[in-house]
Amino acid sequence: MLDDSLLDDPEALARADRRELLRGAAEAGARVRTAVRHATEAGIPDLKPDGRPRAVLIAGPGLAATGVAELLGTLAGASCPVTRLTPTGVAPAGGALRWELPGWAGPVDLVLIATPDGAEPGLELLVEQAYRRGSSVVAVAPTGTPIAEAVEGTHGLFVPMATAPYEPNTPLAASAPGVLWALLTPLLALLDRTGLVSAPPEALQKVADRLDRVAERCGPAIATYGNPAKTLAADLAEALPVIWTEGTSAGPAGRRFTAALAELAGRPALAAELPEALAAHSVLLSGALAAAADPDDFFRDRVEEQQVLHARVVLLRDRPAGGLTAAPAARELALSHDTAISELEPEEGGDLETLAELIAVTDFAAVYLALASGA
Repeated sequence: MLDDSLLDDPEALARADRRELLRGAAEAGARVRTAVRHATEAGIPDLKPDGRPRAVLIAGPGLAATGVAELLGTLAGASCPVTRLTPTGVAPAGGALRWELPGWAGPVDLVLIATPDGAEPGLELLVEQAYRRGSSVVAVAPTGTPIAEAVEGTHGLFVPMATAPYEPNTPLAASAPGVLWALLTPLLALLDRTGLVSAPPEALQKVADRLDRVAERCGPAIATYGNPAKTLAADLAEALPVIWTEGTSAGPAGRRFTAALAELAGRPALAAELPEALAAHSVLLSGALAAAADPDDFFRDRVEEQQVLHARVVLLRDRPAGGLTAAPAARELALSHDTAISELEPEEGGDLETLAELIAVTDFAAVYLALASGA
C-alpha cells in the first residue's frame, strides 16, 4: 500500500530514503558535469581515432551495462552495431560472472566496460582477452578498483566513474539514479570522438541543464499536484504499470523505467513500443487485469478482500518517426477498456536532452513509489 501522506512530507521522505535515492536523482545533472570533467582529464577530447570501429562490444554487470548498451545502441543507430556481451555464471554475484569476446572480435573492434563496482574478476579476464586480440579497451569504473588497474596495465583507457562522497562503500543498485549518467557520459564523449554519436561538450552541458530543471520540478519539496514524478507514483500505487513508448528516445527510457520499478520499488511492469504494443497488450487490457474486470457479486463483503491489481497505461512519448503517431489509437484502446492512462512528453530539444528528461522523471517516480510503499 502507498502512503500518500509521505509524498508531500519532505522530512518523512528524507527519513525513509536510507539509500540516498532522492539525492542521487537530484544530483544527476552534477554527475554528468563531473563525468565530463573526468573524461576530459582522461584525454578523451584529445583522441584522434583512425576511423569508426567495426563493432562496439559492451560488458558489465546487470542492468547498469544493459542500460548503457541499449542507450548507446539507440543513439548510434545504424552507423555501427553496438552489442552487450551477456555474462555467464552460476550466480549474479560479480565474482561468479564471466564474459567472453565473440570469435570474430579483433583489432578493429572497440570493447567498452561499464561497472559501478569494478571488482569483477571476469571483467579483468575480459580485458586480458581483448588485449591478446588487439581490441581497444575503454573502461568506466570507480577509481582504485581492480578493473582500473587491469585496463591501465594493458594500455587501455580508464575513466574514473563520477561518484559522490556520501555514497556507501557497497555497490549501488544498477538502477539507482546517477549510476546511469556516471557510466554513460564518458562513453558518449568517447563515441562522439569516433563519430558514432553526436555528443559534443555543449550537448552534454544541455543534458546536465535539462536534468537540473527536472530536479527542480520533481524534487521532494514540490507538492504532488504540481510534481509530475509524484503524480505518476501516486497513479501507479495500486496498479500494474503497462508502459507504452513512442519515439526513438522513449523506447529505452520505458525499458529503464520497467527495470527501475522492479529493482528499486519491487514492482512488476510491462513495456512495449507503439504501435505494436496495441496488439501485444490488447488481450491483457480486456482480461482479469482490466480496470473494468470485477467479480459478479457486487454486494459481496469487501472488508477482508485483498486489493485487486488493475493495469494502468503509462504513455511515454517523444517525436515519432515520420511524424506518424499511434497515440490517439493508444488512448482509444485504453479508455475503451476503462483503463486509466498517464502521459509524459518531454520539452523540445535534441535527442540526448529529451532522453534525459524522460529518464529523469521516471527515475524520480520509481524512487517516490519505492519510498512511499516502504520498499
